[in-house]
Amino acid sequence: MSTANSESQDLVQQREKKLKAIAGLGFELYPRKFDFSHTIPQILGDYSTSTTEDLAASKVPVRVAGRVMTIRPHGKAGFAHLQGEGGRLQIYVRLDAVGERDFELFKLLDLGDLIGVEGYLFRTRTGELTIHAEHLHFLAKALLPLPEKWHGLTDVEIRYRQRYLDLMVNEDARRVFEKRFKLIKALREFLESHGYVEVETPMMQPMAGGAMARPFITHHNTLDMNLYLRIAPELYLKRLIVGGLDRVYEVNRNFRNEGISTQHNPEFTMLEFYQAYADFRDMIELSELLMQHVARAVVGSLEFDYGEHHISFERFQRLTMKDAVVQYWPKEAGPGPKVESFAEPRAVFDWVKAYNNCAEESGGEYAPLTVPDGTAAGTALQELFEAVAEHELIQPTFITEFPLEVSPLSKQKPDDPNFVERFELYVAGMEIANAFSELNDPAEQRDRFEYQQLLRERGDLTAHAIDEDYIRALSYGMPPTGGEGIGIDRLTMLLTNSHSIRDVILFPLLRPEKSSA
Repeated sequence: MSTANSESQDLVQQREKKLKAIAGLGFELYPRKFDFSHTIPQILGDYSTSTTEDLAASKVPVRVAGRVMTIRPHGKAGFAHLQGEGGRLQIYVRLDAVGERDFELFKLLDLGDLIGVEGYLFRTRTGELTIHAEHLHFLAKALLPLPEKWHGLTDVEIRYRQRYLDLMVNEDARRVFEKRFKLIKALREFLESHGYVEVETPMMQPMAGGAMARPFITHHNTLDMNLYLRIAPELYLKRLIVGGLDRVYEVNRNFRNEGISTQHNPEFTMLEFYQAYADFRDMIELSELLMQHVARAVVGSLEFDYGEHHISFERFQRLTMKDAVVQYWPKEAGPGPKVESFAEPRAVFDWVKAYNNCAEESGGEYAPLTVPDGTAAGTALQELFEAVAEHELIQPTFITEFPLEVSPLSKQKPDDPNFVERFELYVAGMEIANAFSELNDPAEQRDRFEYQQLLRERGDLTAHAIDEDYIRALSYGMPPTGGEGIGIDRLTMLLTNSHSIRDVILFPLLRPEKSSA
């Protein structure tokens, strides 16, 4: 056993010994409840401006519960700080005020223990708002020690794996998740104010649909059938549009059996919403208002910092995918394409080659693209866009006119059937939202599914399967519809200045913990 493990075990044994001593005093070790009169934030909010004289005159009685975060004994008295619901409040414990039994309990407390305190409010000589304790109640012992108090919890692996500890000792972590709650609340408020109703769709589906992604597979024993964890709720939400629910939304958990990165977690949260009799242009206008509403709710402003960038939601630029490739073509690659350079679809492969030549000579600054034989021109264009332009889109930008090959569920442009009516919203180099003018022609939808089926047969595990029931639903008539998905995790990253998706997911997926033996 290492020295560190031996010391940790000694600390646990010392705390277990104290727990037995607390039991010896007659305290119930794990009581069932504690009736409190105030939370710590309520006391701080209601009485922080009260003067010493006001508190002395009223002697406001309080019953408060919290976790012990500091202890400062002084002979027959002592101070401690309790933490609860993001607030921290001092208590003063004196032998002649609480009695011998409760004072013995105070001396047996460790950092991290949970206690209840009865007393009244006053201010110390230094002016700090404090509870003058009259009774102590033992609620739970922290058998494991908290992280070193001056440095907090800095080990990223432990922060993600033991989120309860991260929330306990890192105030910044708690603030991130409080803002995430505000963000989701603001999304709901906005959509409901625009006539949308919230619905729920299946998380286990007989067919993985609504997106191009590799699914997780599970099995239902009673029905003896494979099911797929939801990769998107899209096809079910559009079935509801067919059924006459003209404005629907869902805050949904999705699961995609794909890579993990600072922007990707296999389990993630999306908002999807659909509006009958609208198209992707309506979704752009709605999205601008929605993003501004959420920014005001979460950060109190349309302007905020993300890393080294100052982001503004005052205005949103719009570029086609071709425009973005032209505008952000790397200077090191020589003269770049013009929009008309892509008039002949196969020309994109020449520009992929030019980009790869630059990447090979860049010493690793640019990653070359892998475009296998048989790749569709539209797929190659999206790959080129992601390599050339995506990371350059810092201020909010709607990218429009996506290739048909990568958009099996959206309407084609009437003047150019090789492209569709779709946009993605980018901020700080991240895709935040994705929206379509939804395809509602059942015959065309079948053709698209059959093309995707060919890709599946060639080994593309992310290609869309043929969903016969969805085609049947469209055959009853779906009105013109605009639909959109917003990544809640990435939007939270943006509005909390967090640079890993794991920082905004309470329990991100991690590899199994290594044994310390």
